[in-house]
Amino acid sequence: MRFGDEARTWAYARLVLKGFGPSLNFRQTRHPALDGARGLAVLAMVMGHTLDALLAPAFRDHPWIQEYWKIRGITAPLFLLVSGWAVVMALGTKPGAAKDSFRRRFRRALLLLFLGYLLHWPGWGAVRELGFSEAMLRKVFQFDALQCIGAALLLGAMALVVTPHRGARALLLGGLAVGIPLASAGMWDAGAHLPVPLQQFIGNGEGSRFPFFPWAGFFFAGAFAAHALHLLKPGLPQGFSLLALGGALLALTRWVPVEWTPTSPTMVLYRVAQGLLVLGVVNLLPQRVSGLLAPLGRLSLWIYVLHLPVVYGWADIAGLAQRIGPRLGIAAALGTSVALLVGCYLIARVGRWVREQASPWRAGSTTLNASVSTARLGQ
Repeated sequence: MRFGDEARTWAYARLVLKGFGPSLNFRQTRHPALDGARGLAVLAMVMGHTLDALLAPAFRDHPWIQEYWKIRGITAPLFLLVSGWAVVMALGTKPGAAKDSFRRRFRRALLLLFLGYLLHWPGWGAVRELGFSEAMLRKVFQFDALQCIGAALLLGAMALVVTPHRGARALLLGGLAVGIPLASAGMWDAGAHLPVPLQQFIGNGEGSRFPFFPWAGFFFAGAFAAHALHLLKPGLPQGFSLLALGGALLALTRWVPVEWTPTSPTMVLYRVAQGLLVLGVVNLLPQRVSGLLAPLGRLSLWIYVLHLPVVYGWADIAGLAQRIGPRLGIAAALGTSVALLVGCYLIARVGRWVREQASPWRAGSTTLNASVSTARLGQ
C-alpha cells in the first residue's frame, strides 16, 4: 500500500470513529484527589489496625504513637466522606444519570453489605455454641464500616433518583447530612426494644462499630459537598473551596463545644471539617504526588477486605492479633504493617488484572469513574 493510500485509510477510520461520537471515549476521568485521599485513608487504616493489634503496651505511650492515635480518628470519616463525594461526582452532566446508574449502585451496595457481614462471620462453631440467642445475632449482624457505606449508598442512590432537579437534590442531600446526626440520639432511644439486627443498624446495639446513625452523616456530607462544588474544576478551584468550607466548619466548632459521645452531632461536624480539609490539601497537591497514593485508593475496598482477616482473624481462624499479640516494638510493628499493605495491594492488583482479562470490555464498577466523559459513555 502506498503512503497516500494508507494516510487516506487512517483519515477515513478517524471519520468513522468520530461518527460514533463520545461513546468511544475511553479516557480515564478519575478525580485526581479522590483516589489520593482514599489511598491516604487506606495507608492510615492498615497501619492503625496493625499497630493496635501488635504494638506492645510499653510503646503505646510514646509521644509519636499518641499523636498518631489522634490523627487516625479521621480515617473512617474520610472513607465515608469520599464515598459520598464520588457517588454524586460520577453522575456527570447527563440528566438521567442517577436513574440509569441505579441498578449498578444497587448491586454495589449489596456487595458492600455482603462483604461487611462476611468479614464478621463468627464461624459455624460459634453459631452452634451460642444457639439462637441475642449474643449470636450480635456477632452475625455486627454493623461495621462496609455495611454503613453500603446502606448509605443504597439510600443515596434512591435519593438521587427521586430528585432530578438540582435544587431539590441539594435540599435532600443537605437534609440527610444534617438530619442523620441530629436524629441519632432519638433513634438510639427509639430502637431500644427493636430486634438485634435493627439495633446494630441504628447503633444502640452492643458491638455496633459504625452504625448508620450518626456515621452515614459523613457519606451525605461528602455527597452534598460534591453537589455544591460540582461547577468547580478539580485542583486549585476545588482545593481552595474545600479548605475554605472545612475551615469555616472547624471555626464553628469553637463556638459549639464538641461532645465525644457516640451520637454527638458536633463530633460529626468536627470530623467532616477535618475530612474536607484533607480533601482540599490533596486537591492542591501536584498530581505526581497524589498519584503515589492513588493506586491504593483505587483498590481500597479489596485492601480493606483482605487485611482485616489477616490482622484480626476470621471465623475460627486466628489472625496476627491472636498469634503474635500486642508484644512487638515500634519498628517491628511498622514493618509488619508495611509488609501487610504491600501484600494486600499486590493480591488485589492481581485479582483486578484477572477480572479485566476475563471481561475486557466490562465497564468499571468503581464509583470514582467520573464526570462528563463517563456520562457521555453511558449514552
